Amino acid sequence: MLKPVCVKINFIKCLVVLLLIVNSKVTAQQQDDSWVISDQLKWSERTALSILNKYPNAWQLDGNDKPKWDYKMGFVLCGFEKLYQKTNNKKYLNYIKDYVDEMIDSTGNLKKYDSKEYNIDYLSPGKLLFNLYDLTKDPRYLKITGQLRNQLETQPRTPSGGFWHKQIYPDQMWIDGLYMGEPFYTQFTVKYENGRSLDDIAKQFELAQNNIIDKNTGLPYQAWDESKAIGWANKQTGTSPTIWGRGIGWYMMALVETLDYFPKSHPKYKVLVGYLNQIAKNVNECKSPEGLWYQVADKPQLYGNYVEPSASGMIIYAFAKGADKGYLPSSYKKTAQKSFDSFVKEFVKVDKTGVITILNVSSNVGLGGKPFRDGTNDYYLTAKTKENGAIGIGAFLLSAIELNK
Repeated sequence: MLKPVCVKINFIKCLVVLLLIVNSKVTAQQQDDSWVISDQLKWSERTALSILNKYPNAWQLDGNDKPKWDYKMGFVLCGFEKLYQKTNNKKYLNYIKDYVDEMIDSTGNLKKYDSKEYNIDYLSPGKLLFNLYDLTKDPRYLKITGQLRNQLETQPRTPSGGFWHKQIYPDQMWIDGLYMGEPFYTQFTVKYENGRSLDDIAKQFELAQNNIIDKNTGLPYQAWDESKAIGWANKQTGTSPTIWGRGIGWYMMALVETLDYFPKSHPKYKVLVGYLNQIAKNVNECKSPEGLWYQVADKPQLYGNYVEPSASGMIIYAFAKGADKGYLPSSYKKTAQKSFDSFVKEFVKVDKTGVITILNVSSNVGLGGKPFRDGTNDYYLTAKTKENGAIGIGAFLLSAIELNK
């Protein structure tokens, strides 16, 4: 008599387990379906939604395993800020706010920020604070904005007056440092100081133009050591050895984003516009047949050289923004549009759920340090590449927003 009862109980158990399995599969399918990104959306929103999917917290960008105040996060989130301003979608604003709030400690200061490091990279994510303060009036944002500005008051300078890139790099200006510092510096001085530092900002670009830009190609090296003491420096010019594609992008973006706040009435405004037009002309002449830019920008024929997405995306963005704002001729907008289409074909992979991956992004590179980075062409060409490097995906997001793609 017991046997039929046991069989019945086991049957019921099996049925329950089967139902649970089926239900879990249905639930998983529903969850997957909820993350399908429509190909009817613009590339800008598809990219932003892909970032939200892959990196629920912005500090996770670039594979980071813990929160930190970092220019790479700031770069991507500047794209989110522009997208929020276009769409008024609060999820983009909240992504920025959640990151910034995570980085503020209980005393209202940035976690692990030490102004005495004199790291100019720390200023770049500070651009996010202006809009956050205007929207929320949270005094913490204004306080930190002021602290970052104060860093520049005592930032070490080269004998000619250029900001050191960091305390650990004496007498060195880096081309990416112009992007890290000058747009923030310009916005602050116009908004809160009645523009008293505009001459100093223009001087930083003038020093770069006179000392970092190669006289033959009109393209920038990554850095300049005014003392010519460091091992990578050319003993005659003080420049580093390589014209780096991403370095060109940093310089062009520094110009177009500084010009956003630089008053047209200032005598140096036309000088900065002239610098932008000069570099744009030279950059336009060194693109690939498809309209993209190389890791070592001036040597496309060099063995192992390749078109690189962060450099290409930055230049596309700068061309488009420069044309939209009237800093550059309108023809650069058409160039940017063609290059953007080539970027999508070359670097963008879309999975079955619509999530976007940016391929073949060069890893972060630098100069000096331990082990010593010599800045040769070979050093840049042997730097590892990866998917979704933050600067690559951020540059694509910015270019898509600017082109309304």
